[in-house]
Amino acid sequence: MKNSKENIVLKTENLTIGYQQKKRTKIIRSEINLEIKKGKLVAILGKNGIGKSTLLRTLSKVQEPLSGKIFINQKNIQELSEKELSTQLSLVLTERLPESQLTVYELIALGRQPYTNWIDKLCASDIEKIEVAIEQTEIEHLKNSRFHELSDGQLQRVLIARALAQDTEIIILDEPTAHLDMHHTIKIFSLLKELVLKTQKTIIISSHEVNLAIQLADEMMLLSSDTFHFGSPSELIKANAFTTLFPKELVRFNKTLAQFVITKI
Repeated sequence: MKNSKENIVLKTENLTIGYQQKKRTKIIRSEINLEIKKGKLVAILGKNGIGKSTLLRTLSKVQEPLSGKIFINQKNIQELSEKELSTQLSLVLTERLPESQLTVYELIALGRQPYTNWIDKLCASDIEKIEVAIEQTEIEHLKNSRFHELSDGQLQRVLIARALAQDTEIIILDEPTAHLDMHHTIKIFSLLKELVLKTQKTIIISSHEVNLAIQLADEMMLLSSDTFHFGSPSELIKANAFTTLFPKELVRFNKTLAQFVITKI
C-alpha cells in the first residue's frame, strides 16, 4: 500500500501567484500551501476576477509563479520538460478552439500526441485509449461529427474525452460548465465525479457552481479578496470559511442547508 506521501499528486510550497501589470507586479495570492491526493475531485471557487484561472494556469505551468514551488508526484514542476508534464497533467482552458474541420474523433486523438512517434501515427494502445475515453464520456454517437457543429455541452464532453485520452494522473479544467444550462451543468459535474471514482484520476476544476461543488467535490479551494481556504466541504463549513466568499448583502451561507441562499431584502 502506498503511504500518504506517495498518494500526494500535487503540492505547493509558499506559492505566490500573479502577473506583471505594466511596470509593477500584481500579486493575486501569497503563501498558498496545499497537498492534493490521488483520486480527488477538487473545486476552486470564488467570484469573477478573484484569481481562479491564474491559479489553475500557474499549477499547470502555463503561467510562471511569482515565487514558491509546485510539485507533481514529488518532482518540482520546473524540472519537468513540456513532454514530461504532458504525460502527467492535462489541461482544458476556456479559450475557443481554432476553426478547423477536425472530427470529434480526430480532436480526441490529439490527446495522444505526447506518446505518438514523430509522424504522429497512432498505435493500437493509442486507439484503445481514445476508444475508452469516448466510452467513458458517452459520446460514441458524436465521434464522426465535426467538432464545430457541437453544442457547448457536447463540446465540453469531447474536451474532457481528449484529456482522458491523454491519460494523465491530473486533469485541470477551467470553468468546464461556463455557458451551460443547469441540466448540462449537473451532467458535467456528475460525469467528473464519476470519472474520479472510476479512474482514480485527480480532477481540479474552477467553477461558479458553489452549491453543486459543495455536494460533489471532495476538496475545495476558496478564494476571496483577502483569504485562501483549502479543505473538504465539511471542514470548510465547520470553519465558517464560506462566509468570506461573497458579499453578505447579496447572499449568505446557510450551514444547516450547506448552501448559499439569497439574502432577504
